[in-house]
Amino acid sequence: MTGPGGTGPRRPRNRTMHLAVLFPGARGTSVRDDPGAGSQIEFAAFEHLARTAERGLFDFLLLADELRPREHGDHVHDPDAAGGPEPLTVLNALSTVTRHLGLAAEAGTSHTEPFEIARGFATLDHLSGGRAAWSAVASSDAAGDQNFRRGGHLERPEHYVRAAESVAAARQLWDSWTPDGTPRPFAHRGRYFDIAGEFTLPRSPQGHPVVMARTGGTDEGREFAASSADVLLTRHRPSDAGGALRTDLGRRLARYGRDPDDLKVMPAATVVLGDTAAEAHERSAEIRRRQVSPRAALRTLERVWGVDLTSTRHSFVGTPGEVAAGMESLVARGAADGFVLVPHLVPGGLDEFVDRVVPLLRERGAFRTAYEGATLRSHLGLDAPVWKG
Repeated sequence: MTGPGGTGPRRPRNRTMHLAVLFPGARGTSVRDDPGAGSQIEFAAFEHLARTAERGLFDFLLLADELRPREHGDHVHDPDAAGGPEPLTVLNALSTVTRHLGLAAEAGTSHTEPFEIARGFATLDHLSGGRAAWSAVASSDAAGDQNFRRGGHLERPEHYVRAAESVAAARQLWDSWTPDGTPRPFAHRGRYFDIAGEFTLPRSPQGHPVVMARTGGTDEGREFAASSADVLLTRHRPSDAGGALRTDLGRRLARYGRDPDDLKVMPAATVVLGDTAAEAHERSAEIRRRQVSPRAALRTLERVWGVDLTSTRHSFVGTPGEVAAGMESLVARGAADGFVLVPHLVPGGLDEFVDRVVPLLRERGAFRTAYEGATLRSHLGLDAPVWKG
């Protein structure tokens, strides 16, 4: 079987837990009045989180693409809450201060063209030595759409149709250079895009940057992930819906000639630690009380992830040993391949997890003790795409 990019001989399944971190900004988990809270837009904050993730041997860092004020409805326009910097620019800078960490960015398909997406992520892949990933965001919203001349926004399921075509066209562009460095003309004609010309960059170190999809569980979102993605980012609570989700995805993947291991499933999660379980739960309650504008932030997260978070949001709360055991259990049962952690603080919100939980995961044999390859595909255990000549 082959993946969406066309893969070669299958490598043995990578059973190691995968870990990633989402730079949270002010997206619902942030505690902005904590003395440890820093700027959401200064490069030092991004660099600290990236270096911490790499010290913890994480697979990748994910940056969201905020196209509107995070709390638009409440008219909050603080510089640290009014949106965010363009993520590819930040990741290109982070590629110079990291060596192994995968670098992933959201880029919406409702307003962008395949050429600019393909060029941007191929550039990052070259500069980083094969560590780039594109989180293809299919959804759009009226407030964000106001920033673009096209106006209006696509409704489900049309934005997923456009997203799938955008990914397919980007892959055609990445394949338009031969592996030996010879450019060829490309042409794509579909429902949303009619483009032809020559791509401006040779084939990138990974062949194709890794493609990610996010969904809260909609039928259209799952189908998009099964047809087009290497990694599924989800807000499903893995303990509740992991088995059912994996079964459903397996059926969908089979229709595209893909194996269940071709799509890594990584739910988003928060972590609150304490020296005792009681202390961890007290800290969790305090964090919930102090989060910035919880109601507005939840609306933002529900828009971003496409799901009702009041019923599905997952949090690991307990001692480091309890958290490590809980995470290991979910991966061992096949409910998830790993987790995208969303810290409560920037820039130091990941430090305690890396210092106290990661060593326990390694002792259990549930997590890597070193990076074994140079590319993000190698971290994730994904096959390299075969060039389609």
